[in-house]
Amino acid sequence: MRKITLLSVIVLAFAALLIGACSSSPSNTTTTTNQSAPQNTNTANNAATKTKTDEDAPASVKAVFPDAQSFTKQHKDIPADKIASIEKDTGGKVPDKDHHSYLAFATKDGKRTQIGAATVIKADSKEVIIIYESKNGMPTIKEVRADGVAKEFLAQFAGKNHDTKIKFGEDIKANGADEATAKSITQAVRIDVLTMEALYGAAHSH
Repeated sequence: MRKITLLSVIVLAFAALLIGACSSSPSNTTTTTNQSAPQNTNTANNAATKTKTDEDAPASVKAVFPDAQSFTKQHKDIPADKIASIEKDTGGKVPDKDHHSYLAFATKDGKRTQIGAATVIKADSKEVIIIYESKNGMPTIKEVRADGVAKEFLAQFAGKNHDTKIKFGEDIKANGADEATAKSITQAVRIDVLTMEALYGAAHSH
């Protein structure tokens, strides 16, 4: 009887050890999984964000800012009253109420800094790149580029902004460009300048 009792105690003790080992094993596995998952997720998200940022700028815009390390595509809806005002001032049509601009960034002194902005417009079936800078709170044209269009014509837009008249035949001449193309580009640039001012310009007293 005593031998049976001793044997039972040994069996129960062994069973208890097995139960304890089984209950501790899942806990360790869960801890390991939880520690590694966020790191993998963050890495994937960062990669996706970087790829999306790079894809947001077309090659023509990247060529304008060779020193840029990243680009961001900006979307802004043009208010209806601004569209009406722009179309009244220019006699043209705003192509889309969803306006796109591309912001170029580079790292300077350890900080990510915007080094420029550009828009891409279509005029007479040509792609036109407008590079902007800010002067006195106004988006001002720094340069206009378009393949196959006379540089002498495009150079006339430099320095133009919301307060500057941009009218073909008066302020802007053909200057070596096809007249129909020059007229179309002038109108498209004028509309974009007024749009940029409406969306990003500082308040003026006039």
